[in-house]
Amino acid sequence: MDGYYAFMLVATAFVLMMTVPALALFYGGMSRSKSVLNMMMMSYVAAAIVGILYVAVGWSMGFGGDGTFFANPFELLWLDGVTTDAYIGVMFQMTFAIITAALISGAVADRLKFSAWVVFVPLWALFVYFPMAHMVFSCTDDSLICGRIGAQDYAGGTAVHINAGIAALVLVVLLGKRIGWPREQMRPHNLTLTMLGAGLLWMGWYGFNVGSIVFGDGYNDEQFFAETGRTFATTTLATMAAILGWLVVERLVHKKATSLGAASGIVAGLVAITPATGAVNLSGAVAIGAIAGAVCAWAVGLKYKLGYDDSLDVVGVHLVGGIIGTVLIGVFSTSDGAGGIDGLIYGGGFGPLADQALGVLVAVLYSGVITTVIALAIKYTMGLRLDEEDEVAGIDLAAHGESAYDLHSGSSGGGSVLAAATVPASAPAKSEGASA
Repeated sequence: MDGYYAFMLVATAFVLMMTVPALALFYGGMSRSKSVLNMMMMSYVAAAIVGILYVAVGWSMGFGGDGTFFANPFELLWLDGVTTDAYIGVMFQMTFAIITAALISGAVADRLKFSAWVVFVPLWALFVYFPMAHMVFSCTDDSLICGRIGAQDYAGGTAVHINAGIAALVLVVLLGKRIGWPREQMRPHNLTLTMLGAGLLWMGWYGFNVGSIVFGDGYNDEQFFAETGRTFATTTLATMAAILGWLVVERLVHKKATSLGAASGIVAGLVAITPATGAVNLSGAVAIGAIAGAVCAWAVGLKYKLGYDDSLDVVGVHLVGGIIGTVLIGVFSTSDGAGGIDGLIYGGGFGPLADQALGVLVAVLYSGVITTVIALAIKYTMGLRLDEEDEVAGIDLAAHGESAYDLHSGSSGGGSVLAAATVPASAPAKSEGASA
């Protein structure tokens, strides 16, 4: 029991690290220099808002009892009735809610009003993520995806990645294209940050996937070690295979194997193995990773053909990768896995594949419809999109009064508005050699 708590503490910290700072770095590096701070701020603010809201009603809606779509929000309000020794499980699931909301931000870089994001995040968590978490993770007899449909999803292919990917697509369509896209090339401003973020995401994902198996509980010691070992290995191998799959496609199509492709391949593999991690063997993990890496590398180019401006490829990686990993459980699942179900190639027939596909369909429809309602409500009240002038100048300055890089001596762009306002008018100027 002591080992369980120690592991879950580490796993929870790892998953929180996936959002702050890992996702913030990954997305921040991919952004343009005039919007990197805003991109990172969206992750940090999502963590603050969703974390508090999850403790208030999210845990109750997800794990407070029976219900097809969600449990009673008031059953465990502010964790009333939850013993303090169970708080670690609450905190673990809270970090899932946080990163799911934060993932959406990459699609709307450069043009979503920060105030609109602050309003969107709690509404989306309350009406989309918390119910989806119940449908997928609660696994009561009544919960729709896990209980009634019987689809397997160990760490959130549907609740996290498909959910966030569809929400991102909805926002992108309602926001419209960035000014100048696709005519202007909007390259990542700092791929070093992106590579660092991708590495931290990979590290944190062991808390994400392995922690989900441990959180499920109910194992004896032998089963516990078997499932944690399987999950750690499948997560690792799928990610490695996805890197190679992505780079092969890049090499064939663009004649280059890029660092951005490697970083994106890492995320695509992690996304795809997330729902399947407890269900497949090692060869199945490699197959899922390679397929996801290759298909996502192709899918990120669809935005140019279909005309939707998904700034940092949330749709191409998280939506597409989540669908691949969730559906392919029905092909590569083995009966010696956590779910005890043979997939198509192991003689299980088309039943498991149909269950997985139906789970995906429910996630797409639920997230798509409710997100559209929330986004339209914000659009026609306070507005979603930044003013054109502010978008051209840069959202960092417009929303936060800061810039990420103070490249000119004497520039106040790197300081905060509040700090600048407190400097007395008579204060002597620093010499160029003065330290910061």
